[in-house]
Amino acid sequence: MRALIQRVTEARVRVEHELVGEIGGGLCVLVGVTHDDDEAAARRLAEQVWNLRVFADGDAPMQRSLADTTRAALVVSQFTLYGDTRRGRRPSWSAAASPSVAEPLVEAFTATLRALGAEVATGRFGAHMAVELVNDGPVTLLLES
Repeated sequence: MRALIQRVTEARVRVEHELVGEIGGGLCVLVGVTHDDDEAAARRLAEQVWNLRVFADGDAPMQRSLADTTRAALVVSQFTLYGDTRRGRRPSWSAAASPSVAEPLVEAFTATLRALGAEVATGRFGAHMAVELVNDGPVTLLLES
């Protein structure tokens, strides 16, 4: 699994102009799933996101994590994180898991974050989504389980 993390001051996701998820300060987490991922990978990645130190602690930058703060996460499924652009002009999606495999794992990732104590908002799996965010820093990191 992959997670593209952006520290944000605010983020929201809309589906057909309907607001389906919104957070204030925290992390926008785009999650991609590949074929050999499983629930254990989803839990490990969620724990890594929960403990990732990307928030300031006074004058010390990047000393605090979601676990140390009351910050939230906006989780959005993103199969394009497994797009392969090494050949040609059109990405290949062959490394991305099918929706029947990916959706339960994105849900397991989200459930783990909630169980750890995060306030979690989500997009809508498989929908065409408009994600709006204000990147804070900017801080953007790619994590892999």
